[in-house]
Amino acid sequence: MKTQWKISPYLYVLPALLLLFLFRTIPVIMSLVIGFFEWEITGSGSFIGVKNYSTMFADEVFWQSITNTIWFVLFVVPASIVFPLLFASLLNQIKRLKSLFRIMYFLPFVTSMVAVSIVWKIIFAEKAGLANTMLGIVGIAPQKWLAESTGIFQLLANTVNLQLPTWMAGPSLALVSIIIVTIWKGLGYNTIIYLAGLQNIPKDYYEAADIDGASKFKQFFKLTIPLVSPTTFYVLLMTTITSFQAFSQVYLMTDKGGPLNTTKLIVYYIYERGFDALDMGYASAVALFLFVILLLLTILQRRLERHVHY
Repeated sequence: MKTQWKISPYLYVLPALLLLFLFRTIPVIMSLVIGFFEWEITGSGSFIGVKNYSTMFADEVFWQSITNTIWFVLFVVPASIVFPLLFASLLNQIKRLKSLFRIMYFLPFVTSMVAVSIVWKIIFAEKAGLANTMLGIVGIAPQKWLAESTGIFQLLANTVNLQLPTWMAGPSLALVSIIIVTIWKGLGYNTIIYLAGLQNIPKDYYEAADIDGASKFKQFFKLTIPLVSPTTFYVLLMTTITSFQAFSQVYLMTDKGGPLNTTKLIVYYIYERGFDALDMGYASAVALFLFVILLLLTILQRRLERHVHY
């Protein structure tokens, strides 16, 4: 019996397909094309081949933004896995007022990044900020949180009069401040995701471990971490992608990626070249480079899926 072809299902999805085609597919294709042109924001220019890419690879600010982004990802991603897992494990033990605690943890995530950035910029204020006030209580000198371009490892080495090579100096204190805000902002979302993963683990495993005499510490490493690996894989994948796309906190908390470009992440660099310098062709070339990085990282992380215990 032949299946009768009907057009009505396709008509239902047609509006969504049109929106995706107009606002996703066409811009992506245009971005690929524009990268090979001397294209300003006012309109098309002449074809210049791979000149934008050669200029990009010769630009020191571009490589500094890449270095800043790598430091940013290396700090944000592990912290966005470890801390949420620990907090979720604690929340999973709470019997009373558990909904209240979940709401408290989730509130930063639903708060606008604009509001979060402004509040944290006040917290990191050099003279009257809460961060320096708290440091003063424990006898630590005030820090130039968003105005310090020296790497944090070099700052620690300065306490013992040790000079580190440039590549070992680490991210600037200003970039670490941005990292702290980013981790805090996404903490609640990842905690709730981990909490859902923990609640899907059968209690029988823990009961059997208790009977065998396994400590809570051993249960956490031998049962919880392996059984929650699908959640960890999801958090790793999504956090890596979103970390490479960080923009708002840099735009709102720093002076154009300062001091000395030490907080200029790759997406902010794309914005700066595209909308400040009005060089859309060059910005599109950098955006394509970022796309390739994310694609390769995603493929690499997908290979790690064989270690996930579903």
